[in-house]
Amino acid sequence: MDEDDHPHPAVEVEVILADPAWRRLVPRAEALARRAVAAALRDTGAEGWVSVLLADDRELKRLNGEHRGKEKPTNVLSFPGMGGHLGDIALALGVVRREARAAGKRPAAHFAHLVAHGALHLVGHDHLNAGEARRMERAEARAMHRLRLPNPWRGVPA
Repeated sequence: MDEDDHPHPAVEVEVILADPAWRRLVPRAEALARRAVAAALRDTGAEGWVSVLLADDRELKRLNGEHRGKEKPTNVLSFPGMGGHLGDIALALGVVRREARAAGKRPAAHFAHLVAHGALHLVGHDHLNAGEARRMERAEARAMHRLRLPNPWRGVPA
């Protein structure tokens, strides 16, 4: 074990397993979620706590409709918090499974990428314009490298 295997000491991660089927898709999903948040936030100076909700598509559809006006499930949602609460991340089991299969990716690697993506949103990263998107993709690639998982952007056309 090296330093990347230990959670970021300044960030606590609470994982809520709302759908136990996550454990079949991603063995040790809770531990990987904690490691992915820590890997994403390691260089940001962020301190506080994050919750990660591992839910089903129905719950993400509800949250997406309620908060973004989109009546469909999505892979990951991020809700920035205030003060010591950095925010909440929610993932949809079925969407993540389908995306991983369609892209030929290991579900655990896709899951870790989405958790890191969500964590980066909590600290202000975004992908609304090309420059922001490139910065966020580089931060995601660094997080995946820390987790010893494939760069999700390698081989993806610009």
